[in-house]
Amino acid sequence: MDLIRSFWRKHRKKILVTTTCLGSGYLLYKLYNAHTRSLADLERELADERHNDEIIKTQMKAHFENIQMIADVTTLPHALRRLSSRIAEEIHVSSVMETLSKGKGTLVPSEKLHLWNELKILSFTRMVLSLWSVTMLSLYIRVQVNVLGRHLYIDTARGLTTSHLLEELDLIDREEEKKFLTSADYLATNGMPSLISDMKRAVKEVLKGKQLKDVLTTRSLEETVIRILDVFMSKGSPHHWVDYLMMAQDTTMSPRDTTTTSVPSSDDATVSKLHQLINETREVLTSTEFTNVAEISLKSCTLALGEEMEKQTGLAAGMQLAKLLPQIEKIVPEISAVPDENRFLQLIRDLPEVQLFFTLLYSNMPL
Repeated sequence: MDLIRSFWRKHRKKILVTTTCLGSGYLLYKLYNAHTRSLADLERELADERHNDEIIKTQMKAHFENIQMIADVTTLPHALRRLSSRIAEEIHVSSVMETLSKGKGTLVPSEKLHLWNELKILSFTRMVLSLWSVTMLSLYIRVQVNVLGRHLYIDTARGLTTSHLLEELDLIDREEEKKFLTSADYLATNGMPSLISDMKRAVKEVLKGKQLKDVLTTRSLEETVIRILDVFMSKGSPHHWVDYLMMAQDTTMSPRDTTTTSVPSSDDATVSKLHQLINETREVLTSTEFTNVAEISLKSCTLALGEEMEKQTGLAAGMQLAKLLPQIEKIVPEISAVPDENRFLQLIRDLPEVQLFFTLLYSNMPL
């Protein structure tokens, strides 16, 4: 014992320092080990989040591409068939041409001149109206499907977990979706009479100084069409043309008055959702960005129309207006052809400004 005490007295300070160092070292080791485990756990969580983000991005990209395909393959062809049929029913160009053909040698000069002037107005009305309708309807339908995609994006981003895939989420009622998409037929069913009347008024204003013997070239035809579109779009209140495409804002369906009951019905919820989709679509159509895209699309289609007329008729060398009118009738069906065979629709779809607009419309939304 004396030996131990003597050793303790001589080396107590060293022993205490050594013990303290060993204890501190062990404590630091435990703290470091815990910190390392915490960092590893955090890295795993971040990796999982990045993985989940990649899954969402991949699925949303696939969904975006899918809804663009829906517009081209399903919704647009149906709407175009209705539109083309309605335009042909309402603008009777063929009957005027038939009267002129059958009246050769029997019509007095004044009657003949009147019919030719009527043919001039109707032919240009049908051509420009078809060009405007097909362009705007294709853009409108793409807005519709992207608005639907926006809702799916928002709901998915808010509630998606690793155990849910997009196809497992039933976010929009099918009946509601059907009602919303079939509203694309509004132009062909309800909007057509006023559209024809207003377009014909613009055509008359622009063509009032053009005689049947006047010679038109590709450039002058393009300028004439652009002038008609400018006059048509500038008449009336700003964005008045939206009312041709969809029901006027003050008459759109609104949620039922639920003040008499404390619990809204499922029908009220459906109407409210549909009302929201329609209002969002109108907001897009009346935006400056959409107006710019529409103007670019219309101008591009007008130039394509001039190129097509030049290719088919030799318009570059010039052609009398009277001889051009029958050629106009031949090209009108090409303007409203099905998407796979429609040069104008393919042109619109491939415009960089259009692609950028719909990419931003789909992806850039508040959560």
